[in-house]
Amino acid sequence: MKDLHNIKIAYIGGGSKQWARVFMNDLALTSDISGSISLYDIDKETAERNRKIGDRINAQKEAVSKWQYSVADTLDESLQNADFVVISILPGTFEEMRSDVHAPEQYGIYQSVGDTAGPGGVLRAMRTVPAYELFARKIKEICPNAWVINFTNPMSICVKTLYDVFPEIKAFGCCHEVFHTQKLLCCVVKEILGLPQPDRTQIYTDVSGVNHFTWFTSARYGSIDLMALLPEFIKRYFTSGYYENGPADQYKTDMFAYANRVKMDMYQRYGALGAAGDRHLVEFMNNTWYLKDPQTVEYWKYRLTTVDFRIAQQKERVEETIALAEGAKPVKVEKSSEEAVELMKAILGLETRVSNVNLPNYGQMPGYPMGAIVETNCVFSNDCVKPVVASPLPDGAKSLVMRALLNIETLYEGIKKRNGDILFQAFVNQPLCSTLTLTDAKKLFNTMVENTASYLPDDLKVKLL
Repeated sequence: MKDLHNIKIAYIGGGSKQWARVFMNDLALTSDISGSISLYDIDKETAERNRKIGDRINAQKEAVSKWQYSVADTLDESLQNADFVVISILPGTFEEMRSDVHAPEQYGIYQSVGDTAGPGGVLRAMRTVPAYELFARKIKEICPNAWVINFTNPMSICVKTLYDVFPEIKAFGCCHEVFHTQKLLCCVVKEILGLPQPDRTQIYTDVSGVNHFTWFTSARYGSIDLMALLPEFIKRYFTSGYYENGPADQYKTDMFAYANRVKMDMYQRYGALGAAGDRHLVEFMNNTWYLKDPQTVEYWKYRLTTVDFRIAQQKERVEETIALAEGAKPVKVEKSSEEAVELMKAILGLETRVSNVNLPNYGQMPGYPMGAIVETNCVFSNDCVKPVVASPLPDGAKSLVMRALLNIETLYEGIKKRNGDILFQAFVNQPLCSTLTLTDAKKLFNTMVENTASYLPDDLKVKLL
């Protein structure tokens, strides 16, 4: 039996400015497990800062679990004897992401996120997959029995790479987008029924789709069918919008807020509720529907997240990280809404939990290609993650998900084979590229590859003629 107070976690991307601290705080508030965390990052200085923050977390009276933090010099060292491997990396820099997000604007293509779908998602995947090929090989060699938790985007293709390179790997991808829509449904209970607003963990939702393009086909709060309440909720709030975390117009001051008008519109047309944030959902839809231009974006009440904003935000996070590491700012140990630690506890046999994660399709989404990465509910228990078969999507929504899924499969094939023609098929078939001529699509693809070439292996620096 595994010693629950001698758990080793290898954290790849251990210099993370955000996710690492969230994870470290959640671990500190969990009394059932403890052990060591080996932080590995190509920027060793950032990992060292997080080590210092980890030590400061341990010193707080709120910390009920103490973890020994260390910084590994190599990936191999970090993975030695790991029980869990957490991966959270930024593929490339924000300068590469500037090209991902903003180069397509010269051709009338706007992207609200640019990290999963659309032209930006394609290029980000091209940077990411080679790194994940290495991670999978090293995990197979050094800690083949470890459970691997992925947080990196593009989520689907990261998980696809891990399983393709190491088919026996025990890996899954975690995303919190669905949690926000569950919280919206809690607001529906309050607004339509006048009942006290429940916690999202009290809502059971049937989830299916691909990451950042998931859908709810059913949702219940006890005996209450929440989907039956949506028509009245949408009638009441479609024009004004409704945001689960604040006022409907919060998007005007908060780059990541939205008024849920997109998912209300999609529900009225498809009969299922989009379960990611509007900023992600729109990037899987045709170019002129929700992202035609900034005026259209404003009409639907969300924001385009600019790379300049991300750079400024990163600067603030770096400054905060340094202040926390050096003791210039107090450490607050607070529980987040993430579920990674709870899922780890379930895998260690401490509880049973149902949550939505990304896994290969073993049949949990009937009618979709086997082995493709899908996001559904799964049951977590002792050393086991078992997918739950999802209810069928309405035909219209199913066709949209199928297009997204096949684009991911094609994109992965192109990257794996280092084949520019296949890569271009995935690129030009992105819904956000639907208004491009083939000539312009080739020009844009070549420009974007050139802009990110310093983060591509030589055999992926493809150029279309």
